[in-house]
Amino acid sequence: MYKLLVVEDSPVPRQMILEMLKSKKLQVRSAEDGVEALEQVKLDPPDLIILDIVMPKMNGYEVCRKIKNDPATKDVLVLMCSSKKEEFDIYWGMKQGADDYITKPFKSKELLVKIKKLLLSRV
Repeated sequence: MYKLLVVEDSPVPRQMILEMLKSKKLQVRSAEDGVEALEQVKLDPPDLIILDIVMPKMNGYEVCRKIKNDPATKDVLVLMCSSKKEEFDIYWGMKQGADDYITKPFKSKELLVKIKKLLLSRV
């Protein structure tokens, strides 16, 4: 079973994503900021991280860069999930090592398709 980590500082979107993924029988946990996310990734690396960009303590770009530059976690898949939808924001997220990018608001099916595509790319 795949392990996912949802990193989102806003409680309502975080809960919505968690419930949607749990309803699909995925093993999911969450973090409220970048620092907590990195701690969780070091303790038990997930297969995929759904990562917000605008967060307190450490933004998603920095979190992604740290994950992808660490030999122990460089293979963890990162799906940036943000309301930042300008072409530059997407470009910069991918430049930090993100494997894909989805903008908020999104439809549940759209997020699930991206997650499935990423996870199947590693099989």
